[in-house]
Amino acid sequence: MDLSKNRIPEKIQKVHLIAICGTAMGALASVLKDMGFAVSGSDQSVYPPMSDFLLRKGIEISQGFEAEHISYGPDLVVVGNTVSKDNSEVVKMQQTGLNFCSMPQAVNYFLAADKKPLLVVGTHGKTTTSSILAWVLHTAGLDPGFMIGGILKNFDSNYRIGQGDYIVIEGDEYDTAFFDKGPKFLHYDPFTTIMTSVEFDHADIFKDFEHVKQSFDTFISGIDPQHTLFACNDDDGVAGLIHSRQCRVIKYGRDPASSWHLGAVSIDPPWTFFEVLNQSEVFGNFKIKLAGEHNLLNALSVIAVAHHLKISAEVIAGAMETFEGIKRRQEVRGIKNGITVMDDFAHHPTAVRETIRALKPFHSDGRLLAVFEPRTNSSMRKVFQGVYPLAFDEADLICIRRPSRLDKIKPDERFSSEKLVADLKNQGKDAYYFPNTSTIIDFLVKTACSGDLILIMSNGGFDNIHERLLEAL
Repeated sequence: MDLSKNRIPEKIQKVHLIAICGTAMGALASVLKDMGFAVSGSDQSVYPPMSDFLLRKGIEISQGFEAEHISYGPDLVVVGNTVSKDNSEVVKMQQTGLNFCSMPQAVNYFLAADKKPLLVVGTHGKTTTSSILAWVLHTAGLDPGFMIGGILKNFDSNYRIGQGDYIVIEGDEYDTAFFDKGPKFLHYDPFTTIMTSVEFDHADIFKDFEHVKQSFDTFISGIDPQHTLFACNDDDGVAGLIHSRQCRVIKYGRDPASSWHLGAVSIDPPWTFFEVLNQSEVFGNFKIKLAGEHNLLNALSVIAVAHHLKISAEVIAGAMETFEGIKRRQEVRGIKNGITVMDDFAHHPTAVRETIRALKPFHSDGRLLAVFEPRTNSSMRKVFQGVYPLAFDEADLICIRRPSRLDKIKPDERFSSEKLVADLKNQGKDAYYFPNTSTIIDFLVKTACSGDLILIMSNGGFDNIHERLLEAL
């Protein structure tokens, strides 16, 4: 491959994005459109909310990958990290000698140039933490830019160009592109970083937990000595990585020994009230419409960073109170006949466990019906086969779908939904296996009662189950 073409030319009018419907790629496409470039894109899997978002921006999306989609000769091709070197558009791109780059290269060039990046990294909580941080900065009048892997309800967007000094970026540990196998977050030079957690994930690119830790270790080693890392000391993976670093490290968590830590917490739906202490002194009392201690830790990290950026406790409190959340994160999609249907992005066993645990106190009058689609490259592999049965402890009823793309996984590496259901039943759980989405909908229509919460967990479109279920209830 001719890597001399891996560059962004000075003169650009037309940009094409391969795999445009990923959250970050869709945001980048929108940024480029707002900057006045002619933008086109293609993707194999086009589904809301990103497809609707791009169409509203007037960005043309081609279904599938075909060489003819770039035959018009764009000045730059942005290649998404789900794209392989054998992709027909990539082959055409190389044959015609088009300039190309990765998503993080484009973000740095078009959006983060001359800004102070505030980077959020970690296995869990990146999107929520980034979103709260962006809203706090906006509320403080700092006019931030942001590039985040979810659509913020306060902005109805997952990006913002902004004219202020700061840009909030969700830093992904997944690889950059087929021509650059390093993590995306290594492309950024953060002014301030939040590290939420470090666990094994992305089994398709990481061999084991040690391999994951190596990537985060490399990242921390590259942080400028004059810059600051806010690290969740409660997380064992993070705690093992932050000793003797050249950059300044500030710890946050539940532990009173951390510089920033949680105090008293109480719940009065839809609000969670929480006290924050700095160096064992009360910094302030806050309330937010998010459930779960994991989300309070996300909010705590933002409070610590905001204070670091000289934003007052009063302004921070106002932002927490007016934060509206993110689509696909504990998002209520509708209520029908007293039954609440909620969408959540949870897929890693830890995220599934914490999401269910967080929501249970908010829906104590009815049952919590957990619906799970193993869809990620990790969850379709058997690496978490023995862990998932422990993730559903607080659910009252559990529906597990057969992974829809098992053909992508070698037979001896495949996750078994049937085994998960058998293991759950052996634990005394009310669990059911389903071969497809339609059978789940039929079952829930017959089973759900007024007062129940149906929590649907998937990182994909799940065959539009939310709208179909609401229509059928």
